[in-house]
Amino acid sequence: MVGASGGSGFFLLIIIVFAVIWFMMIRPQKKRQIEAKRMLNSINVGDEVLTAGGIYGEVTELQDEAVMVRIAPALEVRVARKAIGAVVPREDAAPGEPEPEPDASSVGSPNPENDG
Repeated sequence: MVGASGGSGFFLLIIIVFAVIWFMMIRPQKKRQIEAKRMLNSINVGDEVLTAGGIYGEVTELQDEAVMVRIAPALEVRVARKAIGAVVPREDAAPGEPEPEPDASSVGSPNPENDG
């Protein structure tokens, strides 16, 4: 009788370990795969994308398994859909607005008494 309960305890331990692995590793990975597939299916002409190789470009044409991406004014490359790493969000800020530069008065020594 003692051996039978020890075997069922070990079996229960195996089930618990599998459940922990499922919730910590497999389930999040499946969510990431679903999100990546959704992103690849939502690519439109005109979107700015980042390829898995680190190249930024604008989508000019959609094909079944590939995407034409303009990476320079007169240069388009054919990229596999699976090689698109992300769709770059458009910036809403007005182009050409320079960032504010630091004040000249704030540059220098932090203690004005020592300036001489």
